[in-house]
Amino acid sequence: MRRVPDGDNRERLLCPDCGYIAYENPKVVVGSVVAHDGRVLLCRRAIEPRRGFWTLPAGFLEMGEAIEDGAIREAAEEAEAQIALDGILAVYSISRIGQVQVIFRARFADPAAPGFAAGPESAEVRLFGWDEIPRDDIAFPSVHWSLAAWHARPDGPLGAPARNPVEDPRGTRSLPPNLESAL
Repeated sequence: MRRVPDGDNRERLLCPDCGYIAYENPKVVVGSVVAHDGRVLLCRRAIEPRRGFWTLPAGFLEMGEAIEDGAIREAAEEAEAQIALDGILAVYSISRIGQVQVIFRARFADPAAPGFAAGPESAEVRLFGWDEIPRDDIAFPSVHWSLAAWHARPDGPLGAPARNPVEDPRGTRSLPPNLESAL
């Protein structure tokens, strides 16, 4: 049943027989903006949600996995890409779906031979120049935000990670009606 446990301040799932509290906490998503020669790697989703739309190589962190290892694994799974991470580019709170997203700035591990291909969750994988990004076909608001953060700092020191935009500080909005203005 749902109720506020003694000593707590939020409604929780609580077993009335044994008192067990089932805490529901946000999921951690890790991913990266992988760049090569001024272009970014995007994956066209082959799965729901948002099948057919473009996204970054990203996904849920696994138990026992460091955030860096998760971002590297997701790039290998979704884009068959071996990458090296430069550091944390952005951290986003997406409260409407209970996620915290940690996005890295990355590059191909072997820049002389940047290999990539569609993994099982991707229908297509491509490098896009800034003006070629299919902005109307981006899967999630945080992909727009991440691409903008990368464009602001494509190389050099990263500084503090980008955060949610001022107009959506808690990540409660879904896709904006005019996607072009979001990026």
